Amino acid sequence: LALLAGMLKEPYPGLELGSVDGFQGREKEAVIVSTVRSNADREVGFLGEKRRLNVAMTRPKRHLCVIGDSDTISKGSKFLKAWMEFLEENADLRYPNLADIYVDEQNG
Repeated sequence: LALLAGMLKEPYPGLELGSVDGFQGREKEAVIVSTVRSNADREVGFLGEKRRLNVAMTRPKRHLCVIGDSDTISKGSKFLKAWMEFLEENADLRYPNLADIYVDEQNG
């Protein structure tokens, strides 16, 4: 989080980065939530706590962007699986082209 804040502070002075808990009780026009938890054990971290997930999803006034591994999220709990199914049916989901990611890593 500190690394991202350092990189983005100058080009985006109004940008605020923080944890889910740090935004409780506050709202922003747009919120980007990173749920990136890709791991061999399929652990979902804070997403396993409904209260914290609720805080993350209810902070934006207008726009919510969720970034994460849909496979890991859907393996978390019945609630998370239902949430992913809802998103797949109702949200604008975008999946990266994995070939582009690997090419970028190889080219530095």
